[in-house]
Amino acid sequence: MNAKDNQETDLKVKTEADKLKLIPVHVMGKRYQVPGALTIMKALEYAGYRFIRGCGCRGGICGACATVYRKPGDYHLYVGLACQTVVEPDMYLAQIPFYPANRASYDFAQLTAEPEEIFKLYPEVFRCIACNSCTKACPMDIPVMDVISAVKQGDIARVAELSFSCIQCGLCVSRCMGELPQYHIAQLARRIYGSKLVPRAQHLAEAVTAARDEKCQKMLGELMKSDIRQLTASYNSREIEPEMAEEDWTPAKRDYL
Repeated sequence: MNAKDNQETDLKVKTEADKLKLIPVHVMGKRYQVPGALTIMKALEYAGYRFIRGCGCRGGICGACATVYRKPGDYHLYVGLACQTVVEPDMYLAQIPFYPANRASYDFAQLTAEPEEIFKLYPEVFRCIACNSCTKACPMDIPVMDVISAVKQGDIARVAELSFSCIQCGLCVSRCMGELPQYHIAQLARRIYGSKLVPRAQHLAEAVTAARDEKCQKMLGELMKSDIRQLTASYNSREIEPEMAEEDWTPAKRDYL
């Protein structure tokens, strides 16, 4: 074993030791010792907490595990997702799986595609002072302030584009000085955009027609009568979408599409 191998082995041992090293964290004001390599969510479970709510996908997608925390000697208030944020020594944390943001009531079928619909339901959008705290709080790196700016400009399509990755965690609301429910506002804009502004897809209309005409019933009936060998052969011989397919790719055989 040469010197380089020794260095790599020592580094690996040190890394593993660091993972096992216990650090103090404060959960809802109570002190616990947890491994320093864990996320907040795993650290809570290590400390004995059992999740009943505020724990969904565990992969940074559902937005159910919003967390507020402070670091020792730091006046800043930090926010993040418990399933993504790694614990730090002496951090004080509290989870907010639900943030009490204002949500307007409306009959979506009665709404038009005009920006004024959003203004009437969420007049507080004009209280935005462009402090950008919402953007800094977003765990999905969404430019939330730009989203609100686009709302005020009446550009619903841009709102839908910029806020597409929103996971509805509410962390932007928790930091907003103007007390805006940014994620509810953006969600309404996306609903309006998808339902009332985007042209209807032709292939969707064709699929609906095919379903109403029971076009697929014969094929499904044949599959239900097949044995496991026939099903396996049919599955293995199917046309598979190429890894580098164009966006509008469709299989050559479209009898049931």
